[in-house]
Amino acid sequence: MTGPGPVVSGALSPDSAELADAARSWRSAYVHVPFCHRRCPYCDFAVVTPEEGGGPDRFARYVDAVLAEIEMAGVWGPLDAVDFGGGTPSRLPPGELERIVAALRDRFGLAEDAEVSLEANPEDWTAEAATAVAAAGFNRVSLGVQSFDPKVLEALGRQHGPGDGAAAIGAATAAGFRTVNVDLIYGTPGESTASWAASVRKALDAGVQHLSAYALTVERGTALSRAVAGGAPAPDPDVQADAYGYLVAAASAAGLVRYEVSNWARPGHVCRYNLATWAQGEYLGFGLGAHSHRDGIRRRNVRRLDVYLKRVERGERPEAGQERLTAAGREQERLFLGLRRAAGAEAGEAGSSLLATEAGRRLVVSGVIEERAGRLRVLRPLLTDAVLREIPDEP
Repeated sequence: MTGPGPVVSGALSPDSAELADAARSWRSAYVHVPFCHRRCPYCDFAVVTPEEGGGPDRFARYVDAVLAEIEMAGVWGPLDAVDFGGGTPSRLPPGELERIVAALRDRFGLAEDAEVSLEANPEDWTAEAATAVAAAGFNRVSLGVQSFDPKVLEALGRQHGPGDGAAAIGAATAAGFRTVNVDLIYGTPGESTASWAASVRKALDAGVQHLSAYALTVERGTALSRAVAGGAPAPDPDVQADAYGYLVAAASAAGLVRYEVSNWARPGHVCRYNLATWAQGEYLGFGLGAHSHRDGIRRRNVRRLDVYLKRVERGERPEAGQERLTAAGREQERLFLGLRRAAGAEAGEAGSSLLATEAGRRLVVSGVIEERAGRLRVLRPLLTDAVLREIPDEP
């Protein structure tokens, strides 16, 4: 079962309104792979380390459960984008990854030119692994490089070195992936301006088609949050703002276009899965802690591995809860998600409500947001979260 595929013409700029709005009609699937060598100090995702569960057969047993969960899903598709996130999906052997891609294809179908994306850590990403993953049906890879500075990598709890990051990019390129993305983290305490600039330059000089960069944040319950509570230095927002400013200029000079607060791409290389979720598109989630959005209902899976496996192996859905958004809630969420994109979103009721408030008027006067031709955009992306906090609950 195939279809025409999503609108991702290379002629469209990644930040175009046409592309941003078309993404709402795309259908996607997310597969969560929770396994990691160890838990990074800043991570609050649904992660399982070797010490936290699973025997030697944990990979095959988990994949069997994901396949069973896929079979529980109703008829739907074809899929325009598939995203394997984690955790560390590259911890799974390529053969196990291929089993999941095949199951998704058999159950739902893949649209012509569909995006099939995998997150990978450099220490897992050898030339052999890259070739095998490409042969398994993946055409996009997102490499968790984070930094090319050994001291920063150590502070972030990463297990790879700077050379591993560069080698991973080279291996992905040589294996023929359509899109290679590099993830970077900025604002790690102790990271210098020169160090950050060097990491950005190395990623851009490698010729990647996509770049994602995120400010280090202190999430509750993480090892980082406990360290900060104990007196360790926290990320400095002013330093992070300067780092972001450098990245904006450098990425633009290298020909990448910012299409979301933290994402840059060359034409034809936007992350389709992410663009669809920001457009309120529908997606199905499979695996530990995965989320779904379909028919106006948001669902989430359980986050404990033992519970997930037992439920699925009993033939039960591993759902932890669901929420049906009201019309007002959907409208608020539409603007909340849409304003993260460089293209913004149609103002609609939620946008009109924001502009009618004193805070909204101040944001316009100060040049933080603009309304043009019925579309609302954030002009200063670092202030996006501040703008979102001002959206009224009831438009």
